[in-house]
Amino acid sequence: MARYFKEKDIDEFRECFYLFARSGHIKTQEELTVIMRSLGLSPTILEISSYLKQKGGKMTFADFLEVMHIHSRVENLPKEVIDAFKAADTDGKGVISAKQLRHLLQNWGECLSAKEIDRIFREANVNNNSMVRYEDFVKIACAPVPDYY
Repeated sequence: MARYFKEKDIDEFRECFYLFARSGHIKTQEELTVIMRSLGLSPTILEISSYLKQKGGKMTFADFLEVMHIHSRVENLPKEVIDAFKAADTDGKGVISAKQLRHLLQNWGECLSAKEIDRIFREANVNNNSMVRYEDFVKIACAPVPDYY
């Protein structure tokens, strides 16, 4: 799997893997979820359980690299979200009102709380009465969460 990643990326994966899988193996869905999300990916629960099942319920670092390669090829979350916004953007203007965006974030998918949305809006410099360029917003919202939260 080393041929698919840069050495710097493998070092980051290794550090994260051993931080959360202290025994040297991933044994639970929760461990794999935390590790992959810490590395900026967004696997579904079904994907996580499938990866663990394929590896017999126990995953070494080499197995983890294989999973990271497979998953990184199928996931492009920012593009998927932008495509969804574009599909709903009948005028093709590339913007959505902050009020409408707040409603979507509170009522669709994982249903964020008002506090979580306020935090995202603050990070993205969105005020509640503005129009939001959804491509810019998605890039900010899909970026890995900084350590200071």
